[in-house]
Amino acid sequence: MARGLLNVSWVLRLLCVLQMVETVSGARAPSSGSHISSQFPASGVSQTSVVDCREVCGLNASDRCAFVRTNPDCRSDGGYLDYLEGIFCHFPARLLPLAITLYAFWLVYLFLILGVTAAKFFCPNLSAISTTLKLSHNVAVSFWSSSGTPEGGPEGVRAWEMGDGSWPGQPGAPALRPLDMSLHGVTFLAFGNGAPDIFSALVAFSDPRTAGLAFGALFGAGVLVTTVVAGGIAILRPFTAASRPFLRDIIFYMAAVLLIFTALYRGRVTLAWALGYLGFYMFYVVTVVLCTWIYQWQRRRSLVCSMPATPEILSDSEEERVSSNTNSYDYGEEYRPLLLYPETTAQILVQALNPLDYRKWRTKPVYWRVLKVFKLPVEFLLLLTVPVMDPDKEDRNWKRPLNCLHLVISPLFLTLTLQSGAYGVYEIGGLFPIWAVVMIAGTALAAVTFFATSNSEPPRFHWLFAFLGFLTSALWINAAATEVVNILRSLGVVFRLSNTVLGLTLLAWGNSIGDVFSDFTLARQGYPRMAFSACFGGIIFNVLVGVGLGCLLQISRAHMEVKLEPDGLLVWILAGTLGLSLVCSLVLVPLQCFQLSRVYGCCLLLLYLTFLVVALLTEFGVIHLKTV
Repeated sequence: MARGLLNVSWVLRLLCVLQMVETVSGARAPSSGSHISSQFPASGVSQTSVVDCREVCGLNASDRCAFVRTNPDCRSDGGYLDYLEGIFCHFPARLLPLAITLYAFWLVYLFLILGVTAAKFFCPNLSAISTTLKLSHNVAVSFWSSSGTPEGGPEGVRAWEMGDGSWPGQPGAPALRPLDMSLHGVTFLAFGNGAPDIFSALVAFSDPRTAGLAFGALFGAGVLVTTVVAGGIAILRPFTAASRPFLRDIIFYMAAVLLIFTALYRGRVTLAWALGYLGFYMFYVVTVVLCTWIYQWQRRRSLVCSMPATPEILSDSEEERVSSNTNSYDYGEEYRPLLLYPETTAQILVQALNPLDYRKWRTKPVYWRVLKVFKLPVEFLLLLTVPVMDPDKEDRNWKRPLNCLHLVISPLFLTLTLQSGAYGVYEIGGLFPIWAVVMIAGTALAAVTFFATSNSEPPRFHWLFAFLGFLTSALWINAAATEVVNILRSLGVVFRLSNTVLGLTLLAWGNSIGDVFSDFTLARQGYPRMAFSACFGGIIFNVLVGVGLGCLLQISRAHMEVKLEPDGLLVWILAGTLGLSLVCSLVLVPLQCFQLSRVYGCCLLLLYLTFLVVALLTEFGVIHLKTV
């Protein structure tokens, strides 16, 4: 338990680092002489009335550009591009459909950037940090779901379910530590998997005009995961759910939704409430650790008193997976050179910057190749700017020329990313820009590192690259999330849609598409219980930390409280539907003895479709409250 509480303290420190990064990126640039405008004013502070930016579409085409440029409600506080000005000032009115189409493609590409950055750079560096800080997690498991369940193949699944600390078929492999891994799953990897949702919520909370996006995305993703994903898993492969983890996660999630619902009803979030959201998630983490520890203790006690166990009977799907893994041949051996020779520095750099694996390219289907073509530019830029440390490799992913290049490019990228580059162009004493100072210092450090290290052996301080990669990938995600929020707000202005409906549809779908595909893939491979457990563990983190940390950042900027102004009836329908889906699962699943059938899955899908229809009808005014 002491080890578990120590791990929790490190999670809090990482959250504090992200809070400082977001606070700095959201602050005014040093060159600005104006003060920070009130984002969420406390009650009693008068505000200058402005015209709703969505009224621009009702004006003549010749007046729209001036309206967008002069109306304060149309201005964006962050981001690199002004999308509203681009639509109404740089595109003629007759080419508005073309502008919307281009924005839609750019939005999809931004979601792709979020997914690639989180999966290949943010999560690996976060895992490397946990290893550096001596937080035990098994190196043989490929990755862990947000609920702390292993996803490393059939051997890992059975080892976890046995809970005896063994790793079948892997002599000499490290022993499983379910207690540390549960904590690792609900803290570090939950944070890594939910990074796009969290950063999108932080960016949306930074502006009162887009706060509805945060609630719409967090609640919309919750409805999507608990209905479409959970129902799809049950349809693909009916199974029996694990009773205790299911009840624990769904009860905590219902409590989290109730807390957020209370904040919406009160119309404000104070410092105590913001800290309460974060504290409640810490309580959830401690509960997971305690439950795992109690299960381990009971398991050891039962094994001492029981007879020798009989061999475990595998399911058909697991037997097929085991046989295929046993009889498979590692064709990668054929591509290894017969004569090994040391690579030159130039070869190491070129190979490290190559995001394409030619052997994998030959074996993958056409749709994978098309998607890979779109990913290549993003992956190349990420490889160039974000270092990745891998403790599981013998060389810990040490690439001397590329890592030395990272010492120049990564700090420069950090400087040019804060406040959309405003800090980078600020001149010290009116003479020397900050970006030049950073580049000179980085070049000197890179030169010293290059001549003091070798290509074959990583240096002692290589672990620092994990922290540098963590910060750089975090700002990549933050920059992409800022652009996503700005595009969605621009689309809301053009189509006269509220931020809530954009959040519960486009933003929620974009941030959850990776979870949908991964969970469905697990279900098709024969692990529906694992996929189903992931539906509830991760979204608890997203809701509590997304709202709690987002409001805490605003309160830290000299605001007494955060005022919440829900977009009418739609927010209550969203929160009510999420609560209804959780109550239905809490009641119906135990009544079915935790056996989830295809009928249950179809009911969940029908619930989501009904919710979507009601939400859209409410948005377009078909369903509304009668005014007295």
